[in-house]
Amino acid sequence: MFPLLILTDQAQARRPLLDVVAASVEGGARLIVVREKDLPAPQRLGLASQIEGLLAQLGGQVLLGGTLSWHGGHHLAADDPWPPPGGGLLGRSCHTREEVALAAARGAGYATLSPVFPTRSKPGYGPPLGPDALRGPLPIPTYALGGIDSAERAHKCMLAGAGGVAVMGTIMRAADPAAATAEVLAAVLAAVQQVPRR
Repeated sequence: MFPLLILTDQAQARRPLLDVVAASVEGGARLIVVREKDLPAPQRLGLASQIEGLLAQLGGQVLLGGTLSWHGGHHLAADDPWPPPGGGLLGRSCHTREEVALAAARGAGYATLSPVFPTRSKPGYGPPLGPDALRGPLPIPTYALGGIDSAERAHKCMLAGAGGVAVMGTIMRAADPAAATAEVLAAVLAAVQQVPRR
């Protein structure tokens, strides 16, 4: 699994979304979830295809938020229905460790656990779980999500036991998405060197 997951949100993007994503790829992002559920299906699929093109020579992967048919795999919201098996990599948004276990039992390849910290993207959503929610064995790689607005927070989550870090607003709102991505990724990789992965 890639240690950094970027979720798109054009409503928060300071520049055209494709430009922000291209910059994040330049900064080291290799796993992108295209959310944008407000877009009509053809536009969402077109955006996912364009982002896939950015990653084509880099070994990266694009997942589509929700259940719209897409060959690259899906990231499901907590209340999305489970698709039939065999559709590529499948991730699930979870808000408790128990939900992560259920996602693993249903065949998810990874989960996000949120919100770890208070988040500007969803103010008032919570309560924040804190990095300790990631301690102890989890059945599938689990990305810390929510309020990862600094390299320090990313590092803390990885040291606590996260399988990776998922970021949205921090990259979408960044004046320099490439630098912001590189900074978070460096903190994640530094933590990986400190803590043997399970």
